Amino acid sequence: MEVLVNKISKEEAMASSFHIRHKVFVEEQHVDEEEEYDEFEDVSTHVLATIDGNPAGTGRWRFTDLGIKLERFSVLEEYRSYGIGSAIMRFMLEDIAQKPESEGKTIYLHAQLTAMGLYTKFGFVAEGSTFQEAGIDHFKMIKRF
Repeated sequence: MEVLVNKISKEEAMASSFHIRHKVFVEEQHVDEEEEYDEFEDVSTHVLATIDGNPAGTGRWRFTDLGIKLERFSVLEEYRSYGIGSAIMRFMLEDIAQKPESEGKTIYLHAQLTAMGLYTKFGFVAEGSTFQEAGIDHFKMIKRF
């Protein structure tokens, strides 16, 4: 099985990304749809992972006042044992590293407790206490270059 990750630039790919996020966050995790889609959609860099050409996972990153935030990682249930999350993370970190304006910035994310192991593998460290986001426990995790 071939896993590919690419930046999203076509409407069709963005629709696939939103479909994945809807399935994972809204249907599975019962996140309010109004909370899932926000004002940062247009300023974020979105990525789509496919497996053998089928949309399987997505994520996005964006610059903030605190650094660079990775968010909206989601993988369809039937593809969760194929390394999609790792492929998305690798792609995003490589993409960010190529941006001169990212130099010296802290990369951070809000990790659901069940996903912390994945992020730890990439050098992220939990900071602070757990907090609720969309009714789900999270930790802020950071990575410094």
